Amino acid sequence: MNPKEKLVCQIEEAREKLDKSIDKDETDIIYQRSVELDQLIEQYIVAGY
Repeated sequence: MNPKEKLVCQIEEAREKLDKSIDKDETDIIYQRSVELDQLIEQYIVAGY
């Protein structure tokens, strides 16, 4: 798996975790997962994919 594919998988996994937290109304975890997702998306953008 190349770095781009790995990063895309990480973004998808983070998004799924965030969605599950929102569905379960886990307000204490939602912010943390949102920040993690934002960081992965930022890495994707900086890498120029």
